[in-house]
Amino acid sequence: MFFSNMHLFFFFFSFSLLSSGHPSLQLNSTAFSLSFPLTTLPLSTNTTSKMLHDSLIANSNRNRNNTRVTRPSSPYNYKLAIKYSLGLVVNLPIGTPPQVQPMLLDTGSQLSWIQCHKKAPKRPPPTVSFDPSLSSTFSILPCTHPLCKPRIPDFTLPTSCDQNRLCHYSYFYADGTYAEGNLVREKFTFSRSLFTPPLILGCATESTDPRGILGMNRGRLSFASQSKITKFSYCVPTRDTRPGFTPTGSFYLGENPNSLRFRFIEMLTFSPSQRMPNLDPLAYTVALQGIRIGGRKLNISPAVFRADAGGSGQTMVDSGTDFTYLVNEAYNKVRAEIVRAVGPRMKKDYVYDGSADMCFDGNAVEIERLIGGMVFEFEKGVEIVIPKERVLAGVGGGVHCIGIGNSDKLGAASNIIGNFHQQNLWVEFDLANRRVGFGAADCSKVAQ
Repeated sequence: MFFSNMHLFFFFFSFSLLSSGHPSLQLNSTAFSLSFPLTTLPLSTNTTSKMLHDSLIANSNRNRNNTRVTRPSSPYNYKLAIKYSLGLVVNLPIGTPPQVQPMLLDTGSQLSWIQCHKKAPKRPPPTVSFDPSLSSTFSILPCTHPLCKPRIPDFTLPTSCDQNRLCHYSYFYADGTYAEGNLVREKFTFSRSLFTPPLILGCATESTDPRGILGMNRGRLSFASQSKITKFSYCVPTRDTRPGFTPTGSFYLGENPNSLRFRFIEMLTFSPSQRMPNLDPLAYTVALQGIRIGGRKLNISPAVFRADAGGSGQTMVDSGTDFTYLVNEAYNKVRAEIVRAVGPRMKKDYVYDGSADMCFDGNAVEIERLIGGMVFEFEKGVEIVIPKERVLAGVGGGVHCIGIGNSDKLGAASNIIGNFHQQNLWVEFDLANRRVGFGAADCSKVAQ
C-alpha cells in the first residue's frame, strides 16, 4: 500500500489507540547512540547481520540542550540515516534474532505495523517481510486482550477474533489501500545490550504496500510512547528524481547534537475529553500564523490555522503526508496569489490528486522565478522558508504543481505541513516540553 498525499487523514479518522501500558526500554548501565540507514524503495537486499554491522555505532550519551526546559532522560539516543522520495522509510531490526524491516516514518499515526509472511511474496514488487517463526520473542495478542474488544473508548480500529481466537485487525484507507493481520507483541533489537521490551504492533499478512509503518504520534501505542522516547527529530533531504538515486538525510531518537541552533514553538495539546469531530488530539499541532509568497504577506487570519469549536482548522506537522494541505479559506488566498503571479501559465482544468489545481506545463524554473519563495510564519518569529527552487513539485508527464492541496476538497478541514515543505529542515518533536523545533540544514551533508 503506497500512501498517497492524503494518507494522514485516513489515519486520523480511522483510529485513535490508547493503552495504559508504557513499557520501558531494557538497557545495561551504558548509554548508547546508534546510527541506522533510513531508505525508500527500492530497498537493498543486504543481510540483517551486514546492516547491523554497518549501522550500529556506539558513542557517548551527551546532553547539549542549554535551554531552560525540563530534561527527563531519554532511555536511549539513536541516530538513523534517511533516504527520501515521497515518504521516509527506516530499516529497523525487529525480533530475536533481529530481522531488518522497512517502515515508513509517520508522525501522523499511532499504530506501528510490519509485513509478516513466512515466505516472501512471489509477485513483484519485491519486499522484505518479517517471519514470526524465526523470532523467539514474538507473540500474538489473544481475543481476550483489552485492545481486541470492540467499541472500547478511543479504540476504533476494527478488530475481531479470527478462527484461532487471536486478535485480528482490518485497516482500510480512503484511497482503496489496506492492511490487515494480527495485533502482536515484538521487540526492536538494536544490539545484544540494547532492545525494547515486546511492543504492541500490527503484523500485516495482507496489504497493498510492501512497507510497514513506524507510528510516531502522541498516542500511547505509538513507538515513541511505548519506548518512552522523550524527543526525536529528522532532517529531510531535497528530492532527487534521478533513476536509481535516493537522497539521504537523518533521523534521531533522543538527543540531537544539532538542537542548540533549533528555534522552538509551543505544541498545542488537547485533552482526550475534547471529542470534537474534526480534531485529532494525538497529532503534533502547532499555531501557524501566516503565509508569505514572493515576499507578499497573504491576508489570512491566524484563526484559520487554529481548531474551531468543531476541530476544523487544526494545523499539524506530519512526516507521513507528502504535500501541504490548507483549509479552503487559506488555500483560496494562496491560489489567488499564484494566479496573480503566473495565472496565464496555469494548466487549465487540471487537478492533481483531487485537491491541487495550481499546476503548470512548461519551464518550471521560469515559473518558480515568477512566483518567488514561500514562508510559513509561526510565533516568536520562527519560520519555515521554502526557496523558489522548491515551490514546485514534479507530478509526472512534465507537469509541476505548487506543493499545496485543498483539504476541504478531500473531506477533511485540517491544515497539514507535509514532508515536501520540510526539505532541508531539521524538525524536532520535544515530547517532554511539548514543543516543536525547526532548524535549516543541508540534510544530505548532515547525514554523511
